[in-house]
Amino acid sequence: MSETVSGDLPVGLLRKDLPRYLRLPRRCGWRLVAVACAVWLTGCATYSPMPLGEGPGAKDVTQLSVDTSTMPLPALRTHRFDLSHGMDATDVAILAVANNPDLKVMRDQLGVARAQSFAAGLLPDPQISINQEYLTHPVPGYVTSYAYGISEDITSLLLRSTRKAAANAQADQVNLDLLWTEWQTIAQARLLFNQVVSLRDQQQRLAAEQAALLPVDGYVRKALQDGNLTYDAASAGLNAYADASKRLSDGTVQLLQAEHDLRLLLGLAPEAPLDLVGESFQASPTPDQVEVALASLPQRRPDLLALQAGYKAQEATLRGAIRAQFPALTFGVDRQKDNSGVPSHGINIGFTLPLFDRNRGNIAIEKATRQQLKDDYENRVLTTRNDIRQLMLDQDTLARQREQSQTQSTRLDEARRAAESAWQKGLLDWPTYLAIRANALSADMDAITARDQQSQQAIALETLLGSTDLQPSSASTSKP
Repeated sequence: MSETVSGDLPVGLLRKDLPRYLRLPRRCGWRLVAVACAVWLTGCATYSPMPLGEGPGAKDVTQLSVDTSTMPLPALRTHRFDLSHGMDATDVAILAVANNPDLKVMRDQLGVARAQSFAAGLLPDPQISINQEYLTHPVPGYVTSYAYGISEDITSLLLRSTRKAAANAQADQVNLDLLWTEWQTIAQARLLFNQVVSLRDQQQRLAAEQAALLPVDGYVRKALQDGNLTYDAASAGLNAYADASKRLSDGTVQLLQAEHDLRLLLGLAPEAPLDLVGESFQASPTPDQVEVALASLPQRRPDLLALQAGYKAQEATLRGAIRAQFPALTFGVDRQKDNSGVPSHGINIGFTLPLFDRNRGNIAIEKATRQQLKDDYENRVLTTRNDIRQLMLDQDTLARQREQSQTQSTRLDEARRAAESAWQKGLLDWPTYLAIRANALSADMDAITARDQQSQQAIALETLLGSTDLQPSSASTSKP
């Protein structure tokens, strides 16, 4: 039997037959071991509980405050965030970035990715082996043997640089994915702001229409009851009020759903008020501005940068897989004494024979994954450029459509007011009056829809371009 003692271990210093330069008093050796254990224990992590919350959400939005200097877009950093006068489209975007529950989860995921990056850079702990063999019965000339040694995984040390590079790039990718999600959350907040405001405008218009049609409905019903009208002749008058009431009811359901979605996006409680003020987001970049933004798009847009970081991480992973095809190697030193009392020391080396596997399967997988990421990135860039071109073509069309709808709405509103005055004076029959009102209502709804479509196009274009230097043609109305 043999005894192994590493030259680095205090335990080996206890033997009297060691060379003089390794000898230390027995008590000093145990003290060194005790000090090492104490240092190790003081560096250990400790557990502390973290109770689950109930997720109540904010109820009083006027009490919320946000540090706008941390916002992901320059236009949001310079905005004065004060909800005491209501929330405009920019306030909603800022609050969504700061308080959205899904973004909070993604920030936690970023913390996990950074912890993984930290873990990837840690050196592997050395392995210590201790063995001591006792004689079952005393034998003259023989002693108890023991063996002590220390070894290190050399392969893990060789792969540390690629492992660390891949983990750092993956953490960068998670951070950029978070930034892109923040941009998308801003766009979603603007869209929901626009939707709620538009639905409220529609509700206000439909409520006014319902109130205006109520006297006509009463007039038609009385004429029907008195026998002055048949059901066929009265159907148009009866359906007008019923249709307005139904549209008002359907719009109320849509409005409640949109307000629910906006509160959820902003992390607000269900009963939190939504005092929305100002206009919807509008922007009309020129073709030259778009060309400048397109030229630098891969260097600015977070989702493209995230794909680049993912590709960089895959490159490091592939390099690590190629390095891992070489034999796995461990190295250690030991010191030993056998049962006859003969001391010795030496080294031990272990490695795998690269005969069959040679990590070829993992190398093939990593190469195929790299090709997939490359194609995914190039496809995203191509799709983005085409989408932006299409939005630019739609920009002029939607602007003309909104202008025409607004002009038509203004003209028919004048006709509606004149028809209402004439009907009240008995100068106009009710079927003609209802037809004029129906045309005016349709024009008003078309104008609101055209405004929504132009705003949605502006939000989509601003998000795809990844640039806030394109000043909006008519930004949100500033609060007092």
